[in-house]
Amino acid sequence: MYETRTFLDKFFLFIKGLCMGAANKVPGVSGGIVAFVAGFYEEFIYSLQKINAKAFKLLISGRFKSFYRYINGPFLSLLIFGMLVSYFSISKLLDFFLEKKELYVWSAFFGMILGSIYYISKDFEHWNRKTIISGLIGLVVGISISFLSPAKENDNLFFIFLCGIISVSGMTLPGLSGSFILILLGNYVLLLVDSVNALYDTFAELLRGDFSFVENKTRIATLKILAVFTLGSATGLVSLSHLLSYVLKYYKHITTAVIIGFITGSLGVVWPWKKTIYKTDAIGNPLLDSNGKEIIVNYERYFPDLSISETWWAVFFIGIGIVVLLSLDWYGKNRKK
Repeated sequence: MYETRTFLDKFFLFIKGLCMGAANKVPGVSGGIVAFVAGFYEEFIYSLQKINAKAFKLLISGRFKSFYRYINGPFLSLLIFGMLVSYFSISKLLDFFLEKKELYVWSAFFGMILGSIYYISKDFEHWNRKTIISGLIGLVVGISISFLSPAKENDNLFFIFLCGIISVSGMTLPGLSGSFILILLGNYVLLLVDSVNALYDTFAELLRGDFSFVENKTRIATLKILAVFTLGSATGLVSLSHLLSYVLKYYKHITTAVIIGFITGSLGVVWPWKKTIYKTDAIGNPLLDSNGKEIIVNYERYFPDLSISETWWAVFFIGIGIVVLLSLDWYGKNRKK
């Protein structure tokens, strides 16, 4: 079903996993865009679809090689390995630049999304009444999500499970940022900061032979939240992939039109010129998360001042983002040749 990959192809697939992992972590950016533009979106969805009852039967019966081949293991393992490495390396670097040069990072992402809209649209020759209406629906939904106000934090386990299902959409639906959705649901800090930190601290203590965390009720509760969130994410990843594979098979043109509209609408989320709004207490003092950082609740967008050099540097980085996407296009064409 899947073509044989050269070493160079495997290396680039790992790099794409790095990019996908970094994109998934940033509110407003979707790892699904990376998959769509880099040309492995359909293979990604169809591979995830293979994680089904038949796959579990192969796994339980001890037929590990058959299981690995059935789920397209060589592809998924390289991609997921890239995402994991990204989380502990590239995404940390991204955090640093977001803190020091936030405007330029958002500008580069804005350019990449502009480039992705061009990339997806340029060869789409199936515009008709149905696809135009579908594209407009995607556009309206994308814009609407951009301007929603976030909810309050909620640690109810059933809600955490739903957060896992919804947040994983960033990997499977191009243009929909799972991290941004978690901000809207009010649980970004709880699930992607506090829970991950609790897991990291627990592993560090276990390596030192320290098991005192078992008596720490707050830590155990946070780890339980992370476990439920992970279960929800896995459930969402598999169930969404089955739904999307069906949609891609029978409604491919309409789905592509919706994605084009949705990505265009999501440009508002990554608009570079915005003021960050932080969570505050009753008298206006900023509230801090477990890392001592201010908690982001939303963004206030504005039009840039064209008379300052910073604006033009931001425009330059938008151009860099577009070039990155055009480079992916060039690589894809050469690979086909």
